[in-house]
Amino acid sequence: MDYQAITFSVTDGVAVLTLNRPEKMNALNAQMRAEITHAVRHVGQHGHAEGIRVLVITGTDKAFCSGQDLGDGGNAATLDIERTLRDEYTPMIRAILDCPFPVISAVNGTAAGAGANLALVADVVIATESASFIQAFTRIGLMPDAGGTYLLPRQMGMAKAMGAALFADTISAKQADDWGMIWEHVPDAEFESHWKARAAHLANGPTAAYSRIKEAMHASWDNDLNAQLAQEAKLQGACGKTRDFQEGVVAFLEKRPAKYEGR
Repeated sequence: MDYQAITFSVTDGVAVLTLNRPEKMNALNAQMRAEITHAVRHVGQHGHAEGIRVLVITGTDKAFCSGQDLGDGGNAATLDIERTLRDEYTPMIRAILDCPFPVISAVNGTAAGAGANLALVADVVIATESASFIQAFTRIGLMPDAGGTYLLPRQMGMAKAMGAALFADTISAKQADDWGMIWEHVPDAEFESHWKARAAHLANGPTAAYSRIKEAMHASWDNDLNAQLAQEAKLQGACGKTRDFQEGVVAFLEKRPAKYEGR
């Protein structure tokens, strides 16, 4: 696909998907949703062959993503929101959740509405200190979507999630960090170098183990303890057959850093 609303590049095992509609604060229109879905699926399907080991999603200029482009797809009276969510948002969110590689959201600025939930669906969210998160939906008479009603209670607890959804208050990066919405926030001056270092760490790590961590963590919401223990045993058994496990053990015994191949 010839991307117009995003940019996509791969360097040293790190794929970077950048939302690229700065004149619209990187608002999500149909083209951007299709391009995000296509790029993330490409990573999932061809990443191993292309040497990709981590995916980073970030934004251009001062915003991460301001949410749905309200000027896209007609006016409020004609917009088919249910179809848009079912046919465009759901495949995008599922592509990120199902990606076999770690996904980092590097939140460089405001993440609002569906843009906030696009950020939060990643495995790890790193925000710059001046960034903010806004469940802005009730400001225009809607409820959180794009996975928000699933993600928020699990990340920050029901009390905070309900308040965030009802009041649509601006949540600072520090608050989001303190409340468990995100992994960490860092000073603006250090943000880019920091997320790149985090991505490089994952790109040089045991990729197969990371994939199985994602699988086990996601399964845990539906499993009871016995089912989860069985899941862990199965997935850990698979990890134990990888070359990376063999390398990790040898490196530990030899007291040197492991050189993982992602296999």
